Amino acid sequence: MNSSSDAGCRECQELDAAEAEARRERDESRATDCRVLRKRHLAAEHGERP
Repeated sequence: MNSSSDAGCRECQELDAAEAEARRERDESRATDCRVLRKRHLAAEHGERP
């Protein structure tokens, strides 16, 4: 899910790691929350459209 604009972004990496952990724990609700937060972050900080 990384694009070239956020490959080095610490917050993007943290949200990706949190989503991966949630999926390993089979916590799909938390994984979904992480994806939503990442999309919001991408829009706010990287100028990507949601």
